[in-house]
Amino acid sequence: MQSYSMKLLVCVYLQLFTFTVYAEQYDLFILAGQSNMQGWRSDAAQYPVDRQNIDPKIPFYFKALNYSSSNNSWQSLHSQLGHFKQGHFGPEVSFARAIKNAQMNPAIFKYSSGSSSIKLQWKAPGHRGQYDDMVLQLKQAIHQLESQGHTVVPQAFIWIQGESDANSTQLAQEYYWHLKKLLVHLRNNVLRQPDLPVILSVDEQHPRVQLRPQVVDAQIKLSMEDDSISFMSMHGLEKSDVTHLTARGSIAQGKRLYQSYMNHIKH
Repeated sequence: MQSYSMKLLVCVYLQLFTFTVYAEQYDLFILAGQSNMQGWRSDAAQYPVDRQNIDPKIPFYFKALNYSSSNNSWQSLHSQLGHFKQGHFGPEVSFARAIKNAQMNPAIFKYSSGSSSIKLQWKAPGHRGQYDDMVLQLKQAIHQLESQGHTVVPQAFIWIQGESDANSTQLAQEYYWHLKKLLVHLRNNVLRQPDLPVILSVDEQHPRVQLRPQVVDAQIKLSMEDDSISFMSMHGLEKSDVTHLTARGSIAQGKRLYQSYMNHIKH
């Protein structure tokens, strides 16, 4: 009997040791938006070399509508299938590596949809649009990590979108309210963190955005109304065409996002 009890005790200790070794706290970063979040013209043939072997240590869950996904599960950080032979990648790569080097433990969730309007495709919460699908994927992603014993701490929401809402004057004028509704719902109803840091960005140099700058004004206004929201400019990033960033542009974009986040949390 004593021998059996000792074996049972040893088994319990081994289980606790295994759980302690493998259970981690992940800093969750939620990235969403349209083509410049996806990395539509960012050729993975120029995927930045991972000299520190960081990517395998960063969990990555993604869905690029009409292109590819991580098949409803976490993988390690990598390029994604797209119209380039070797696929594409977005700002998540340089951003996540910088976060990891800052002694955080990032898990990257990315949901992107090219040429998408916040009103017409993403839609308001509860209206069965892309936003609702993103929330469903996000909850599933968080549940997967937590079911493995990990702790998940949302650290920021990054939104790169707005060019498609500059297609018409009405969409541009309504953009502020649609974006505000999305942010309020995500922070209050989904993540339960009303002051979750948010970084907003849109291509200010896009011809339609220059014609209808209300989308830029909306993002800046939100950042001025809420100390936990910041606006990041895309001025000067290298482009492949009138709006889409090249691989070098996406890498630089990720570094800007990292700096914006670090500047934000220091205040």
